[in-house]
Amino acid sequence: MSENSTTIIEVKNLVRNFKKIEAVRNISFTVNKGESFAFLGPNGAGKTTTIRMLTTLLEPTSGFVSLNGFDVHKNPSDTRRSFGIVFQDPSLDTELTAYENMYIHAVLYGLEKNVYKKRIEELMTMVELWSRKDDLVKNFSGGMKRRLEIARGLLHHPKVLFLDEPTLGLDPQTRNLMWNYIKDLREKEGLTVFFTTHYMEEADKNADRIAIIDHGVIVAQGKSEELKTQTNTKTLEEAFLALTGTDIRESSGSVGVQMMKMWHGRK
Repeated sequence: MSENSTTIIEVKNLVRNFKKIEAVRNISFTVNKGESFAFLGPNGAGKTTTIRMLTTLLEPTSGFVSLNGFDVHKNPSDTRRSFGIVFQDPSLDTELTAYENMYIHAVLYGLEKNVYKKRIEELMTMVELWSRKDDLVKNFSGGMKRRLEIARGLLHHPKVLFLDEPTLGLDPQTRNLMWNYIKDLREKEGLTVFFTTHYMEEADKNADRIAIIDHGVIVAQGKSEELKTQTNTKTLEEAFLALTGTDIRESSGSVGVQMMKMWHGRK
């Protein structure tokens, strides 16, 4: 466990190589309890690889990761119980109802019936889906599916919630509503949020601190205002471009569905 009692995620000298490709190069950072931490970078910068290592889905080549006091790769089961995750890609079973999707998650985590029944109703009410609990997910809009995924990720009272591009493709009203839900949960439950996004205004507004990764290296970290000052820019987007360049990056491909399959397979 970290010596700092306020630290919930600790990353030290983390490296991940894929044959001759250095995807993550000796990165270090910490996230504090109750903090909202944005992890930003261009396509192919190393964000997804890092998140996969933090969430037990990928072994590091070298380095150390601790989450909620657990060595992530020595204590994967305890680590997984400590966090929830919402992937960029939809990962719900669309042939099941909203409630059935929540129920399956409760069973995977071994929650007692008297615990999960109350928690499911509480969370689905919070995201305004309780009245639709018996409806098939395939009939939900994109925003409704994302709200259900957030509720599902919170079902087992995690200490940390990972959000990988949680509002991608959603309209501004739904994006704003989702961040209000998350803000309420941080206040009520002391939830720590670790998120990625390509919406710079989202990070500027909702992150306490930001780390920017590029070519597998963390090139800057700090509060939004500190990054703007460091780069002599007026907006976070300008600071981001100053730190990472303006070249268009090709997407490394969507991995959320594959990650969810791996995740469920390792319960």
